[in-house]
Amino acid sequence: MRKLLPSQLLPSQLYNQTRRQFLKRSGLLASAGAVGANGLWLPSQAYASTPSAVVETEKGKVKGYVDEGISVYKGIPYGANTGGANRFKPPRPAVAWKGVLETVKYGPIAPQSIDASGALNAGESEDCLKLNVWTPEPNSNKKRPVMFWCHGGGFTTLSSSTPNYDGTNLAVRGDVVVVTINHRLNTMGFTHMESQGGEDFAGAGAAGMLDLVAGLKWVQRNIEQFGGDPERVMIFGESGGGRKVGTLLAMPAAKGLFHRAVIQSGPSLRLVSETDGAELAQKLVNKLGLKKGDMRALQALDPGKIIAAYQSLSQEPGFQPMLNGFAPVVDGITLPASSFHPTASTANPDVPLIVGANRTEMTLFLRGNRALFSLDDAGLIKSVAGLVGANKAKDVIEVYKAAQPKASPSEVFFLIASDHRYVAPCTTIAERRSDLNTAPVYSYYLTWATNTFGGSLMTPHALDIPFVFDNTETEHTTAGFTTGTEEERALAAKVSSTWIEFARSGNPNAGTLPTWKPFTRTQRNTMVINNNSENVIDPIASRREIMQDVLGLS
Repeated sequence: MRKLLPSQLLPSQLYNQTRRQFLKRSGLLASAGAVGANGLWLPSQAYASTPSAVVETEKGKVKGYVDEGISVYKGIPYGANTGGANRFKPPRPAVAWKGVLETVKYGPIAPQSIDASGALNAGESEDCLKLNVWTPEPNSNKKRPVMFWCHGGGFTTLSSSTPNYDGTNLAVRGDVVVVTINHRLNTMGFTHMESQGGEDFAGAGAAGMLDLVAGLKWVQRNIEQFGGDPERVMIFGESGGGRKVGTLLAMPAAKGLFHRAVIQSGPSLRLVSETDGAELAQKLVNKLGLKKGDMRALQALDPGKIIAAYQSLSQEPGFQPMLNGFAPVVDGITLPASSFHPTASTANPDVPLIVGANRTEMTLFLRGNRALFSLDDAGLIKSVAGLVGANKAKDVIEVYKAAQPKASPSEVFFLIASDHRYVAPCTTIAERRSDLNTAPVYSYYLTWATNTFGGSLMTPHALDIPFVFDNTETEHTTAGFTTGTEEERALAAKVSSTWIEFARSGNPNAGTLPTWKPFTRTQRNTMVINNNSENVIDPIASRREIMQDVLGLS
């Protein structure tokens, strides 16, 4: 496969490239784990020698290990193998096992990449419906809040098994149960195969989301055995994980399975239409050299061939991963409507929501284009014109320069690009969700800047993760944004405690940040998160207004 330039990489690929560069530079690549040929983090499977208590789940007994007083169970099956006759079908129940299953290693990663021979890369398998649990006290009667994490990588890549998603510190700090989960991705999880195979394949365009629903149902049936409360489940996720949270809010099948939600940099306004989904399904079938509707042949194919076709289609002109790509399809049943377009879905209206984004999200994705980090005014105009159009560029720049008079041309560009891609859409989610007037919405804006990479990335995409998980130490921060300084640990304590309190009560006010007031269109309260956080009304008002106008979101 040809090597892609940084500007051509998908966000998840660039994220892993950044992570690998940091680990090599810091000497952690060999000790903390490895990055496989697919560019994905393959964690070290070393684990503590102290075994955990045995927990009896609905399908059999599991035994994990103890880390810092927290019992950890990795790779618990919550669904059957999704290969063969189960491919492109809703998830099936896990197969029961006899004896005690050792759950000390992360489960397989969902198919997403291939090696030089065309086979799935090591660690990937269609038998990927596994989840992980961190708990302070299994087999107890104390019902703790449950924090259910949806991993990033869009709807196409990555997994739950990266060190920055380790739930130990959250469980220690908040006396909570943390769950992370793998599920089907890309073609396997989001191809509208109902257009090919009829009703037998209903829901295939959101199969990966139905996997998450199955995981949430597993939590309802089993989490009490791990010391968790099935009536206090918070779903949260960043980037693609945030988009998954937004999508779950629009799914009738998820109703009652979760009770709070957090969307971190995951602007899931509009999902894939049935028309676009059917067109993409046909393109996939054509790429594989099959006849329309030949589902038996499609289910019999080696998964590596399907992933190769997905990668090829992803490089075609006009392919937009979230709009006409392998992402959840609005089929009228599994997903009756888009999450927040043209209004917020009413499928799960009573769930309190936190939603927000980071100040310069796009520095992570654009860091390979060094010219963007040294723009002059002429370069700024050209770059912004490529983003919003030549007829709007000068007006947009004028507003941003007035709002940020000390910002360099490069910083102005990154603010515009970040507001365009993440901040303005996330604000629109807050607006449309609050319009339902059924549950409180809380908006945030992260402005804390990282000093790593010479400070050039400022407040990049994914910077919030180490603070939410209270994982600022180097061995956990695989993107290299934090190094465990006293300042970082202090902010992580505040942010993670806030998320924990939201999971516990549905109100984020844990006393660690200033009083955080709900967001409405008329009272646009926003928690600006930094070393000295502050509840601010409409903190980037002029920027927000012009960017929402540019995007047609006003």
